Amino acid sequence: MHHYDEPVYLISIVAKILDIHPQTLRQYERENLITPSRSNGRIRLYSQRDIDKIKMILRLTRELGVNLAGVDIAIRLKEQIEVMEQEIAELRHTIARMQNGSSVPPEKSLVTKRSVYEMIIFEDE
Repeated sequence: MHHYDEPVYLISIVAKILDIHPQTLRQYERENLITPSRSNGRIRLYSQRDIDKIKMILRLTRELGVNLAGVDIAIRLKEQIEVMEQEIAELRHTIARMQNGSSVPPEKSLVTKRSVYEMIIFEDE
């Protein structure tokens, strides 16, 4: 079994798996919707991740009627959401680590400074 991101599938195999014409895959590449890897001989090689992305493109275009410009926007938004979800997960992990490693609960760990004002009154003589 191959790794999810390992480019191992030729364009003809991907076209057959997805029941589409190889020219459709070339069009998606021209539109920068997918970026297959290239072998030393410049042969396109697709990973399982690429195939899943193509399936999403096909679902958007065929089932929902989205044009390729709309697909591009949807893909970019999906990627941004994934990055933000990863950041949120990391922040939650950091918060949990801080909560578990501290002897004082976070809600009580706020340190306040007291302001000290001195008033000097001068008397007129």
